[in-house]
Amino acid sequence: MKILLVRLSSMGDLIHTLPAIEDLARQCPDVELHWLCEAGFSDIARLHPFVKKIHVMKWRQWRKHLFQAETWREIGRLKQVLRQEAFDFVLDSQGLIKSACFAKMAKSPIYGLDKNSAREGLAALAYAKTYAVPKGKNAVWRNRELFAQVFRYAMPETQVFGLTVPEAGRLKNLEQPYYAALHATSRDSKLWPVENWRALLQKLNEEQQCNVYLPWGNETEKTRAEQIADGLPFAIVCDKMNLLQAAYLLKHAVGIIGVDTGLLHLANALEKPVVGIYTDTDPIKTGVQVSAVAKNLGNIGQIPTADLVYQTLMDCVAADEGSKVV
Repeated sequence: MKILLVRLSSMGDLIHTLPAIEDLARQCPDVELHWLCEAGFSDIARLHPFVKKIHVMKWRQWRKHLFQAETWREIGRLKQVLRQEAFDFVLDSQGLIKSACFAKMAKSPIYGLDKNSAREGLAALAYAKTYAVPKGKNAVWRNRELFAQVFRYAMPETQVFGLTVPEAGRLKNLEQPYYAALHATSRDSKLWPVENWRALLQKLNEEQQCNVYLPWGNETEKTRAEQIADGLPFAIVCDKMNLLQAAYLLKHAVGIIGVDTGLLHLANALEKPVVGIYTDTDPIKTGVQVSAVAKNLGNIGQIPTADLVYQTLMDCVAADEGSKVV
């Protein structure tokens, strides 16, 4: 059976789909799974070995050039490739009108959430089969439940992300052991103050004698990383990285601290010790999957202190080391 999964964006949404793919790999190993996603997030799909083939769309680029012939040529080529695959069906797990439109390109039956479960109920009109999945649950559970209904198996009790960082993401010359500080996010209101970052990094170095790496994605984020690292020789501003390289950095860190950003959820999916810092969003809705090694701090209008973040991180690291001993 050959299936196309449509989950286009964002980074967090793709990451929260991975446990459902792990369930599918264990319950239905003969399924040939393809994934259609936004080109900028295709490296997330590459982190799960069960995904046989990745198809990319470039909507973020295309929508800016809808009156250019090349845009429509690229869309036409994608449509041709998808139709040639002759999928048994398409699973649109995103539940948007946009995702339903791209799902229709494959010209195969589309399965998805019903009108009361989808984010945009009108998307359900495009589906040959629909499934009811309660909205009150978190994204990981909802994805796993949808897959379980579509492929007719009982959802496993244990949630596993099942990620593998490909060799293509390998980074050289990382100074072990180290921590990673995910300081950048999409909105200024979600940032943690520079002085808090500096206080945390200094305490990490004093108490743990470790370096701290600061990744970045654009020039504004790089400037912020440089401000945090200014005068702190143990704080290392990373070179520009792709998502696979970022995954490698996170996978080999002792622990990760981060604001509300996609990379924080990636660290969580890699089952690393993580502390999420929330200043303008509710961690109940957007936080990491809480466990002995993963905690959320703060909330809307509540800014956690550097000391609290440090102690919480040490608790997560200790829990991780304890589980390895067991």
